[in-house]
Amino acid sequence: MGEHASSITQFVNHYLGGVALALLSALHIRPNNPELPIPEHVVMGLLVVVIGTALALWLRIRLSVQRPGASQQIAEFLLTNPLSFGINDILEENAGHHWQRYVPIIGSVSIFILLSNLLGVFPFFTSPTATVSVPLACAIITFLYFNWQGIRHHGPWGYLMSLTGGLDWWLVPLILPVEILSICARLLSLTVRLWANIFASDMIYGLFLGLLASPAVWGWQKSPGLGVLLGIFPALIPIAFIGLHIFVSIVQTYVFTILPAVYIGLATAEEH
Repeated sequence: MGEHASSITQFVNHYLGGVALALLSALHIRPNNPELPIPEHVVMGLLVVVIGTALALWLRIRLSVQRPGASQQIAEFLLTNPLSFGINDILEENAGHHWQRYVPIIGSVSIFILLSNLLGVFPFFTSPTATVSVPLACAIITFLYFNWQGIRHHGPWGYLMSLTGGLDWWLVPLILPVEILSICARLLSLTVRLWANIFASDMIYGLFLGLLASPAVWGWQKSPGLGVLLGIFPALIPIAFIGLHIFVSIVQTYVFTILPAVYIGLATAEEH
């Protein structure tokens, strides 16, 4: 959100910044900020990977068919639920007959995005997806994946021809470039949609929190009692913005799951 790095990012750079600088120097890459060669969004993204991995390992040792715990029920809800909102539900409905094979990649990206989006709710953390390079990386992974599945299903030439929808041969030179451009535009669409929404949500939350906290800080300087009194309102209002951020995080994760599922379904369909 802000230009200054969080204490977590400063801590990571204090211990690993030298290694990062040496690696970047070997690759002839100059960091934007030599004092913090590991950017905020990279630190937060790695933290999400660590949190996600730890949760998966913690859940794995607690799996039970007879007595599923709360964490297992939450995980199962993410996969399938009565609202047809889960990863399995979305893939089954949109990705074709072999949807199960797509769960590991699409599910991993979706959970990473969900955790990344929600990370910004907590103090001293920011959402890595609020920096455009992170949604772009997720979009590139899904873009390469659904095109690879199309090539795997049809073969390279067959996949190209499937984009024309079986039109007459003389129309292929006209339609094929348009279809390829349309597929490439999906990369931009996935990136901008996620980044813009999370960036805006983070920015609004941060701005309002800063504006509402200023009177409390001023009051605390005058007297502790006045500071507490003026801090009641700022303490309550951000709850609404936290709820809004959580809602936006879930919706954007859903969108970033259903669109790749649809793209996979289109890429592997026998007819477009």
